[in-house]
Amino acid sequence: MSEKLNHFDQHGNAVMVDVTDKNVTEREAVATGKIFVCDETYERILTGNMAKGDVLAVARVAGIMATKKTSELIPMCHPLMLTKAKVDFEFNEEEKSISATCLVKLSGKTGVEMEALTGVNVALLTIYELAMELFMICEKLSIKEWLFQMYI
Repeated sequence: MSEKLNHFDQHGNAVMVDVTDKNVTEREAVATGKIFVCDETYERILTGNMAKGDVLAVARVAGIMATKKTSELIPMCHPLMLTKAKVDFEFNEEEKSISATCLVKLSGKTGVEMEALTGVNVALLTIYELAMELFMICEKLSIKEWLFQMYI
């Protein structure tokens, strides 16, 4: 195995990194993202009073499912046998935001950073989708502003 791992061969063609000779080790990655919402959206998600149901329960499942599908979304990611995927949420009343944190683990030859990043992004996008009618009427944020205020 070459010392330098990259996603291109000697001819410049895209390839999946060969991890055949790497040792199996315990791998863990955590990614955190945040979505800012208006007062009404914040309160309704916090109290579970949304027309489409329990937004955070659906977002949690979506995030976990996304970790398992990362190699289907990002071309050079290895398909992985994850041993743990967890999504948690935290509310910040002062800034009216919801943070999502995705933890992913496995025993394997490659890391799980992309899986954690994918999981947190899909969880936050699911919150947005399920609360979209409130985002559309909310005076504080427009869709364009929301997209630039999601920090990963």
